[in-house]
Amino acid sequence: MLDAASPLPLYHQLAEELLTLIHAGKFPPGDKIPSEHELAASYRVGRPTVRQATDSLIQRGLLVRRRGSGTFVRSVPAQVDLFSLAGTLMSFERGGLSMTSRLVERARSYQVDEAGHPMLGRMAVRLVRVSLVDGAAVLLEELDFAGEHFPGLARVSLQGRSLSELVEQRYRMRPQAADQSFRVVALDRARARLLGVKAGAAMLQVDRTLHFAQAEAAVFARMYCRTDRLVFSQRIGGGNSYA
Repeated sequence: MLDAASPLPLYHQLAEELLTLIHAGKFPPGDKIPSEHELAASYRVGRPTVRQATDSLIQRGLLVRRRGSGTFVRSVPAQVDLFSLAGTLMSFERGGLSMTSRLVERARSYQVDEAGHPMLGRMAVRLVRVSLVDGAAVLLEELDFAGEHFPGLARVSLQGRSLSELVEQRYRMRPQAADQSFRVVALDRARARLLGVKAGAAMLQVDRTLHFAQAEAAVFARMYCRTDRLVFSQRIGGGNSYA
């Protein structure tokens, strides 16, 4: 039962209780969970508390509410190991997903002036693209390539191309290591529109700096990941591959 004396809000306790039942197989993927009225009676809480609990699990991608039918356990989301040194296309293919991408900002040269950016004060080629699965946006990437190491990149046709293959084949460069940081941010209106969510929505932001044998910090990627649609995972140990 829920503990009213606990410092955790009741809705949070209820969400964790439901999550435990889901993981234990009490409510397998595709099953309908009890109604708000039934949960409120079972756990002796108000229906607003139940709604908060289920809303939190919906936001985490574990439940889905179907108008007129109820609330159901979602199928386990596909996993994409986006954080290896493999390119984005290869990462999706390894996850068994068919991904398409589209450029939303043409490649352009600019001088980096963002504090903390690994290319601060240098010229870079910037491009922005969105990756889609089943027609829905799941990933927004803002990519910067150090201008001195990727001459002519802004003039190359990039639509639909694998950037990792382009870097290897055209510039004979293969990443050797990467630095990554993770945070949750509130999306501004422009980025939210590209990902098909509301402005201010919480989103996983990953900043990645790629290092090559020929150059340190030659590529910087800022990625916004829709974790409500996919699980973005990372394998630890055993080495990463690049293709």
